[in-house]
Amino acid sequence: MEHTIYPCLWFDGRAKEAAVFYCSIFKNSKIITDTPMVVKFELNGSVFMGLNAGPKFKFTEAISFVVECETQEEIDDYWKKLTAGGSEIECGWLRDQFGLSWQIVPAILGKLMTDPQKAPKAMEVVRKTKKFNIEELVNI
Repeated sequence: MEHTIYPCLWFDGRAKEAAVFYCSIFKNSKIITDTPMVVKFELNGSVFMGLNAGPKFKFTEAISFVVECETQEEIDDYWKKLTAGGSEIECGWLRDQFGLSWQIVPAILGKLMTDPQKAPKAMEVVRKTKKFNIEELVNI
């Protein structure tokens, strides 16, 4: 028997607001169900559940969502939208207005990080970077 697995995100009464925000950013996204306690939504084919559960627990960087981007325009667009009301961190990470952590990374990063010749220089660039610049990585 197959079971569907998806994350449940604990929001302080702002689950619907968060779902609408995320659906406005990611293509092919929609709200699936919306009740006073739970909002189930889909972002690019991935299902999420938002729970209106109060202020007891906060998000931490221990959980983050990775968005792989093919172009600099994609990186710039996601970065601008997701940092609105949030903050830039480092290494391509950001925290959105709801406190969720995101990694906005170029799709080529994995290849660079596994190339024995390029990995040390790529890691050096990653450490000093907030928002990634694909051109800088390509020219390593």
